[in-house]
Amino acid sequence: MSHSATEIAVGGVVLSAALAFGFYAIQTTGMTSGGAQAYDLHASFRSIEGVSIGTDVRLAGVKVGSVRDVSLNTETYRADTTVTIREGIEIPDDSAIAIASEGLLGGNFVEISPGGSPFYFQPGDEIYDTQGSVSLISLLLKFVSGGDE
Repeated sequence: MSHSATEIAVGGVVLSAALAFGFYAIQTTGMTSGGAQAYDLHASFRSIEGVSIGTDVRLAGVKVGSVRDVSLNTETYRADTTVTIREGIEIPDDSAIAIASEGLLGGNFVEISPGGSPFYFQPGDEIYDTQGSVSLISLLLKFVSGGDE
């Protein structure tokens, strides 16, 4: 079979575009080739509205991990969450974790507010100081109704 130079060139362009898209997807989702080390921390929230698996975990505005697992605890009716933190990032064991918003139209992310303890969370530890997400709709309804509900 004979292939024209045009077919080979178009094939090369398509292959290059696919590789570029794959590289972009890996960079933006935080996926790695498996060489990066990380550790898990657990937290239980009253509400994690707007947070799902893969949501960024940030410290001082810098992405340091992501949400790895979310499940409903049927005994406490709270959202049990597992976050994965990059190896080398030490979180003081009196730190707080909260669901934060990027703005009125932005998405939610998980924010870690570091404490001042000289001791650090170990892999598998639980962060007890949590703050769930605040529903913008419920805040607006309270404001409009003028009630203290």
